[in-house]
Amino acid sequence: MYPPSGPQGPPIVIPDLPPVNPDDQYDDFVPKPLPPPKGRLVIQVGLFLLTLASTTIVGSLHYFSFSITFEQVAEMLKNNQLPAAPPSSPQFILLGLWYSVTVLAILGCHEMGHYIACLRYNIVATRPFFLPLPPIGPFTLTGTLGAFIRIKSRIPDRIALFDVGIAGPIAGFVVAVPALFIGLSLSRLDRLPAEPIFGLYLGEPLLFQFAQWAVWGTIADGYALNMHPMAFAAWFGLLATALNLFPISQLDGGHISFAVFGKRSVYLTYAMIVAAIGLTVFSLSWLVWTALMLLMIYLVGPHHPPTLDDERVLGKGRLLLAGIALLIWIVCFTPSPISPFEPEPESEHRERIDVDRDPLRELGLSGYGQL
Repeated sequence: MYPPSGPQGPPIVIPDLPPVNPDDQYDDFVPKPLPPPKGRLVIQVGLFLLTLASTTIVGSLHYFSFSITFEQVAEMLKNNQLPAAPPSSPQFILLGLWYSVTVLAILGCHEMGHYIACLRYNIVATRPFFLPLPPIGPFTLTGTLGAFIRIKSRIPDRIALFDVGIAGPIAGFVVAVPALFIGLSLSRLDRLPAEPIFGLYLGEPLLFQFAQWAVWGTIADGYALNMHPMAFAAWFGLLATALNLFPISQLDGGHISFAVFGKRSVYLTYAMIVAAIGLTVFSLSWLVWTALMLLMIYLVGPHHPPTLDDERVLGKGRLLLAGIALLIWIVCFTPSPISPFEPEPESEHRERIDVDRDPLRELGLSGYGQL
């Protein structure tokens, strides 16, 4: 080994360091632990219990609404009386489980579908987080904002992305369909009052219309379906499935459309944003959801994040599943989920509503609500 040739630089001068003071105190640097990859169990269990409580309270309100007839409500309003508050006995609160257990089963299976698919592809993801919603004002309808999981690692390829995206809607749909038929069989037909009352009408997805016809046949004029809380939970599950299947950005439908179309899926996102804004013009019940979608687009952008291997293409089987997902979206979608109904004032130029006609069917709506 020979020393390097050529001119040598100036020698390195190391400054004298002060002597070490034994009285000096130094804090050891301890890095903060990373959060657990599957989420903190105590938070997830706590949110689930809060959501169970909020949906059970809402379910007891739904059961109280189901327990009285439309004519009883009309008589109360005619006498300037509000419907009586629901009983607060433990037995009546337990009846709210008809709604809460059903809706949590649908939402929980939806998220577990995503979670199990992530486990299959070794994708780091949290367990489901449920979102409670206090039963205040108009929020007495649902008692929850749904549930979600958080994916913490990159998706391996488009096949894994497709499987993770479609597993949730299919799992929730499989639970919602039997719940819908059971809930409708537990519902009953009530005679409509002579004068329509203020209330809420629930839009009928195609699947709901078919199930109602299969269970009840053609409903006679002057009658409407008084929905059991389990049927309402299934209706909400169908609506949640349709919302998640919108092919927008990072929704479930956005995952599926990116897996199928690649970067061209951004054009679907733009088209669906325009459609969502148009839906708010048709029905104000879309306003909050559309605002949330626009906020998501503003924060994360319209483009779906790429996978680690965007070149991998889907096979015919998964393309067939994509078509099934599109069909599920169609049969679960309704252009007007919730609409207020107010009786029109009488006029000499307007025919009075006949008692023997069903205004719900003429409006293309049903699920006469009393909340």
